[in-house]
Order: sequence, then structure tokens, then C-alpha cells
Amino acid sequence: MHKHDGTCFRVLAKRILLPTFSLAAFLFPGTAQAAELNGAELTFPWALPFLGILLSIAIFPLLAHEIWEHHQGKIAAFWAALIVIPLFALFDAGTAIAALGHAILLEYIPFILLLLALFTVAGGIVLRGNLHGSPAVNTGLLAIGTALASFTGTTGAAMVMIRPLLRANDDRKRNAHVVIFFIFLVANIGGSLTPLGDPPLFLGFLRGVDFFWTTEHLLPETLFLSIVLLALFFVIDTVIYRKDGHSKPDPTPDDDQLRLSGTLNIILLGVIIGAILLSASTELGTVHLLGVDVEIENILRDLVMVAVTFVSLAVTPKGDRQANTFSWDPIKEVAKLFAAIFITIIPVLAMLKAGEDGLFAAIVALVTDEAGNPSNPAYFWLTGMLSAFLDNAPTYLVFFELAGGDPQELMNAQALTLTAISAGAVFMGALTYIGNAPNFMVYSMARRAKVEMPGFFGYMLWSGGILLPLFVVLTFIFYT
Repeated sequence: MHKHDGTCFRVLAKRILLPTFSLAAFLFPGTAQAAELNGAELTFPWALPFLGILLSIAIFPLLAHEIWEHHQGKIAAFWAALIVIPLFALFDAGTAIAALGHAILLEYIPFILLLLALFTVAGGIVLRGNLHGSPAVNTGLLAIGTALASFTGTTGAAMVMIRPLLRANDDRKRNAHVVIFFIFLVANIGGSLTPLGDPPLFLGFLRGVDFFWTTEHLLPETLFLSIVLLALFFVIDTVIYRKDGHSKPDPTPDDDQLRLSGTLNIILLGVIIGAILLSASTELGTVHLLGVDVEIENILRDLVMVAVTFVSLAVTPKGDRQANTFSWDPIKEVAKLFAAIFITIIPVLAMLKAGEDGLFAAIVALVTDEAGNPSNPAYFWLTGMLSAFLDNAPTYLVFFELAGGDPQELMNAQALTLTAISAGAVFMGALTYIGNAPNFMVYSMARRAKVEMPGFFGYMLWSGGILLPLFVVLTFIFYT
């Protein structure tokens, strides 16, 4: 392992993973099973910390970037403390510990370890070389990235593909539209087919949704959007390419053909997929910890994620990570923020479980028709629009719970409802720069590469004009 990479990971593990994974277990090794929070008894102030962390994520990077960069961990800890302290003050210790244990052991730890493994593996895969950014080449690169996103995650695919795409178009007069469609397809829509693709789908997997369920049920919508957007991009790019006076150039000696480095990481990607599939198909018993039963096969799966991370660091040449400008900062930011999200969402999920007896009875009414049946268009649009401006992972959890929270019921009798929730969370994250984590990362990289990217609202003019009509058509074809 390279010294620099190993040091960074040890810092990450020491500051983030170990405190959340082992300290509570040391302090409370045998907490007895406790009663669940009664969401019908919880009032609106319990939801404020969840709204606070989501609004902080949405607003601070845009309005107070420097403060956010230096104090995001403190801000996240503040909102989490507003849940942790009242839990222990107002409920018995067993109930509080069980609520936190469920969020940390069953959801946060598996979630962040998968992201860590995918982030590390993808950071060791380098697409080298250069191509001329003709409409055909650009469309091909977008198609490859879209297909890759469901297997390396939208963040991984975006980080692998954005650099060769930017290099291919560095001599174009106008190239912002190339990055915009890249965000649509690679950073969002392409990640809809497996739990590896986008964080909300992995949360669904952790809740009991089968690994290939999303592949089967979201494939038609994904193909529809991908084909239409790729075709539309080809037309737009061709028009701009010709208007700017470009023609197909002759190859020069400086042009390198694309080639892949870090291929051992592709094998490690297969290990990640295999570990997830095995954890879903085996039963090795449970361990009672922090008031919850943790399945042994899931513990082993999480250990595989840690092992894959270390192996990737050990086998990847330092030059490959440098070529990707690999940094631990994005995953450290995600780890801190999602620790707060998973804690602050505890009472919100409890209130949603209460249904019509809880605080969110009005939202329940919005997503059900007069006969009490779920309104799938409403689930699609409400999940999607909130995902566009907040974060799609916790938004998915909110509506998953609102639809009943029973994975077997949702995968079968309510399959269309779960499909609408999943599609809304993944697809509509493309509507803004803050809808999905890789969106803003791609935007920042493009700006550093001197691409004249539109601002926050300028991007929304593109996404609103192109994506919203497609989502309307999607609603009528699939959800009505």
C-alpha cells in the first residue's frame, strides 16, 4: 500500500468509522430489546433537525461555501445532537440506544462502507488517452458512462468518465452542454439498475428489497430516458459542433487511443457485487447488539468492503490515483453528513410509520387516492422533486416508509409504487446541482477545466426544459 493512501484511510477509519461502529458497542454490549418509538406521539420539533441538516447541505455550499468547507462536521454534529440528547432525556435508555443502534448498525455502517469501497475501487480505474470530441465520440462516451453507473455507482462512473470527456472536448468553443448531459445520464439516470448504482437504491436493499428487483422493474424507464437523451444530445451536439465551425479532424501524433489502467480494481468490483449477493442469499444467524439483531452475513459483507478498500489501495499504482486526482475529501464529507442524516431521520421515520395517526397525515393524503390506494404519479413526483433539492437517499427512505415500509409488500402487491419511488429518487436528482452527490463534483471539475458551466438556476433552465417534459411522458407511460 502506498504510504499516502494508507495514511488517509487510517485517518478516515480513526475519525469516522471506528467511533460510530465500535464505541457504542463497547459502552452498551448487551442492551436488551426495547420498545420502538411511537411516531403518533412525536410532534413537529422532532422533525426540525432532519430538515435542518438537509437545508444545510442544500444552502451552505452555495451561500456560505467557506464556512461549509471548514465547519460542515460541526454543523452535522449539531443537528445530530438535537436528536441524540432528547432521545436519552425523554425516553428510557433502552429505547434510545435501540433507535440509534438500528440507524447506525443496520443502515449507516453498511451504507458508508459500500460507498467507501466503491469510491476507492473507482478511484483506481483510469481511462487514459484522448479523443476528439465529435458528436459521435461524445455520445459514445456518455453511453459507456451511463451503462457503467449501475455497477460502479454514479459517483464512481462520473469520476472515471468525466476526465476523458473533458479532454476530448477541450478544444470546443461551446462544451457546457456536454457536461450537462453527462450529469443527466452518468451522474443520475444510469445508476438506476442495481443497489450499487445510487445510494437510495442501496438503502432499499438494506431494507429488504432484492438486489435485482430494480434491474427488472426500472429497466424500461431507464432505457426510455437513456435512449431519448442520447439521441437528443447527438442532435444538439451536432448542431453546436457545426455552428462552431468544427469538422472531423485528422488524427495527430499527439492523440492517444483510450486505454484502461487499474484493471485489478475491476476484479475487486466483482468481489463487492459477490459479497452483496451472498449476504442476501445466506443466513448465518444474528448477533444482538445495541438493542437490535445484526445478521452475521451482513457483518461479513461489511468486512469484505473494508478488505476490498485496503486491497485496492495496495494493488493500485500511485500514478493511477494521481491521474484521477484521487482525494479522500469527498468520502469524508459524505461520511460526516450521512451520519447526521441517519440519526436525524429516526423520529421522522417513526412519524411516517404512524401513517394517518402521525404528524405527516397530510402527506399520506397526497399520495393516496379517495379509495385509500397509493397514487403512483404522486409518489414519483413528490419523491423526485424533494430529491432534486434535498438529498435523494433520505428522501427515498421517507417515501419508502410512507408507502408502508414492508419490502415484501412493496416488491409484490405494491411493485409499481416502489418503482415510482425509486425512479423519482434516482432520475430527478438530475434536476439541480445538489440533487445527487456527483452532480456538484462534476460541475466543480468542469469549472476547473475552464468549461463555462451555467450557474445554479441556469442549469435548472437546461434540466427543466429537457427533463421535466420527459418525466411527464414517463408518468403517463409507466405510472398511470
